[in-house]
Amino acid sequence: MTYKTKLGLDENIVAALSYVGFWITGIILLLIEPDNKFVRFHAMQSLLISLPLSLIIFVVGWIPYVGWIIADFLGFGALFFILVLVIMAYRGALLKIPVVGNYAYRITYQ
Repeated sequence: MTYKTKLGLDENIVAALSYVGFWITGIILLLIEPDNKFVRFHAMQSLLISLPLSLIIFVVGWIPYVGWIIADFLGFGALFFILVLVIMAYRGALLKIPVVGNYAYRITYQ
């Protein structure tokens, strides 16, 4: 059973959208959805995963000669990882990433 959100969409769709825009949509959905804990969990996890990942890829890209190659591989891996999270959120799964997911769960549900 899916519940509606303030955006008028099902909660699994909004939870999946929280990963699509990386940390930006995570912040936006945390502000828009104060009541839906499923959406807030995925938005918080999106923020806690994609912000450090974006910063790491940006910093690695500045390494002389090989940094941009390493950053490209990290970026492709990050996109694949985010795609898996989008699919799992759309299916309605509460997939917790080991450290970050537990922290997001504690913030959201307790």
